[in-house]
Amino acid sequence: MEHTYTILRDMSRATSREPFGGGGFELEGMEMPGEPRIDVLPLDKGDVRDVARDPEVRAVAPVMPTTLIGPVSDGDTGMPAATPAAAGPTWGVTAVGADTSTRTGAGVTVSILDTGIDATHPAFQGVTITERDFTGSGNGDKQGHGTHVAGTVFGRDVNGVRIGVAPGVTTALIGKVLGDDGSGSSDMLFQGIQWADQNGAKIISMSLGFDFPGLVKRLVDQGWPVELATSAALEAYRANLRMFDALMQLLQSRAAFSGGTLVVAAAGNESERGVDPDFEIGVSLPAAAEGVVSVGALAESAAGLSVAPFSNTFPQISAPGVAIESARAGGGLRSLNGTSMATPHVAGVAALWWEEVTASPLPAVATTVLSRLLANADVTALAANVDVADRGVGLSKAP
Repeated sequence: MEHTYTILRDMSRATSREPFGGGGFELEGMEMPGEPRIDVLPLDKGDVRDVARDPEVRAVAPVMPTTLIGPVSDGDTGMPAATPAAAGPTWGVTAVGADTSTRTGAGVTVSILDTGIDATHPAFQGVTITERDFTGSGNGDKQGHGTHVAGTVFGRDVNGVRIGVAPGVTTALIGKVLGDDGSGSSDMLFQGIQWADQNGAKIISMSLGFDFPGLVKRLVDQGWPVELATSAALEAYRANLRMFDALMQLLQSRAAFSGGTLVVAAAGNESERGVDPDFEIGVSLPAAAEGVVSVGALAESAAGLSVAPFSNTFPQISAPGVAIESARAGGGLRSLNGTSMATPHVAGVAALWWEEVTASPLPAVATTVLSRLLANADVTALAANVDVADRGVGLSKAP
């Protein structure tokens, strides 16, 4: 039986060996950086085995569904309803210190892989936006999630309200990897990452997740026994985690040549501490992959910033994720809650740090930016009872 697979190739391992010559010249010997290429092919079990033996192939994984990390309703945050800002910066922009930073993200190219963008929104005036649709549903953002995320990263002021952490960003790569219904597939995401990297993105922001329950349901609906469907979904999830790890290794290997790319992803909204303090779910894929900066969500409280009850545990870093005002597709602003809203705060702060590092004697590479991002996280603004496992190194802070 054939299934569709994503294949990750490292083209730096390609060889010039022709079929009848014997020797050949291997490009690998030149110590070139990894050059990822994503292929999507129908394969049966025998094909998978043969493809995996190809020295160019770094990973093979069944295509599985992805979905946006849906915003959490105000009633499920455990926090009071948001009060829209009348003017000035949003509380999230202030909390990460972007409003007082001397950096704006100028000169940094940012990519957002989400549901697209409403490029006509006033928040994006002056930004050169390149859109690429990987879903087949066309450019634009009918869902609205991607527009909100983009607004937090680099949005300009809207009606006197500052929503963007890095409003000096003037070049954005918007990959639509989730369709108008908020769903997609892993091959769309991997192709989006490859596209963003090849087009010079210094930061990639992803507020989405791999839909393990959705894959189980799809297989069961096709007549698979529940046990078999669950096993197949687990195998696909494991293979895609390995695929992500291999892709991140290739991206990191390019840092010495191109500066590299910093990838930021939402931890997930599956925890329910409001129901039971021990109802905590670990960081989900892709945030769980090696080399991806996973982001948890924080909320305001009388005692200081606290972990949002829905935020998955074991993130690497945290940022404001409750009552976040940003751009609404079609115009205006709206408030949303979720680790999806925290992630673009960190992506924006990373853009500020990239500008800071570029102006310093330090190497302007992704690893330097990551070390600055993590080393300068703040714990003093957090409530005293916040568990380190729930907030990571602390609140992301601007230079």
